[in-house]
Amino acid sequence: MTTVQTATGLEQTMVLNMGPQHPSTHGVLRVLLELDGEIIVKADVDIGYLHTGIEKTAEALTYSQAITITDRMDYLAPLSNNLAYCMAVEKLLGLEVPKRAQYIRVLLTELTRIGSHLVWLGTHAIDLGAMSVFLYCFREREELLKIFELVSGQRMMTSYFRIGGLALEPPVGWTDHVRKIVQNFPSRFDEYEELLTRNRIWLGRTQGVGVLSAEDAIALGVSGPSLRGSGVDYDVRKYFPYSSYEEFDFQVPVRTEGDCYARYLCRVAEMRESLKIVSQALEKIPPEGPIKADAPGIVPPQREKMKTEMEALIYHFKIFTEGFAPPPGEVYQRIESPRGELGCFLVSDGSPKPYRMKIRAPSFVNLQALQKMVEGRLVADAIACIGTLDIILGEIDR
Repeated sequence: MTTVQTATGLEQTMVLNMGPQHPSTHGVLRVLLELDGEIIVKADVDIGYLHTGIEKTAEALTYSQAITITDRMDYLAPLSNNLAYCMAVEKLLGLEVPKRAQYIRVLLTELTRIGSHLVWLGTHAIDLGAMSVFLYCFREREELLKIFELVSGQRMMTSYFRIGGLALEPPVGWTDHVRKIVQNFPSRFDEYEELLTRNRIWLGRTQGVGVLSAEDAIALGVSGPSLRGSGVDYDVRKYFPYSSYEEFDFQVPVRTEGDCYARYLCRVAEMRESLKIVSQALEKIPPEGPIKADAPGIVPPQREKMKTEMEALIYHFKIFTEGFAPPPGEVYQRIESPRGELGCFLVSDGSPKPYRMKIRAPSFVNLQALQKMVEGRLVADAIACIGTLDIILGEIDR
């Protein structure tokens, strides 16, 4: 118990630990809530329980080896992490990725965005008592994981994007599976909205809860759906296009209410827009063409060449034993991940290993907004606010 001075005199408040194992905090998060009765006076966020050390670990790995640890940051959007890192290294090297690889990257990262939003919607709904939506969302996510496994051989930590392009040529007929998703998912999104969008209980738990003004969101560096739900039209794909996003026609959903409900509507609308991008990418991807940049000594040669050409075998051996050395310099590459602006800052000292890797993690920055969102709200509303931020602790404690 603590005593605080208020306008009406001295009052006692209670400090409550929420976490670090609370089942509704979407990871190992500890929040110290100072309560006046059941009203939150102050919320201090305590992070650092995962101890991953991913950024420091990258300094001991070659540029190619570090791709696998980027998967583990935002483990719901590993391909987004791969993309930001690989594009940063490509910027250091001055590599131009073939168009076919760029379009496949766009398609797969948009499927990743849908998959991440499905996990968010399912867990956010179950936090607030909507059990059925959780089951339906994971049903659809399973179809996406099958595509990732088909393309890369791995359901989640794919490491499919590589420096200079893609790891493997996608298997024959993989686009047919993607087309089924484009056809089937809109009706599934309708199903979620029928259950939630006009549900009185859902409206009562989300409307007017966790309000974040546009001014506060900008001041705190919030990005992604959490920013666009407060009325700020900012999306890296539109303002700083990468991987040929300037060639795609899509809208950026924006709401002005700034509450949990607005962020919910933004993410559901984003899933629909991602499907539009996937549909366009299917039409743009050429049936044939290179999936890797032509850069001997940096991009591994095709295995067929490695088995028949001595020069290709030497390149392959040196890349995987010694790595490659970009010229000294520093770069920053940003992308729009499912949670917001994901940036990768790399410093090269001319050696085969990064001198420094720093990730601008949207979950880490967005979590700052929790204090503003929960002040004056009930304890139960803190659960809704944490869920609506869509944080991933692997990305925060990196």
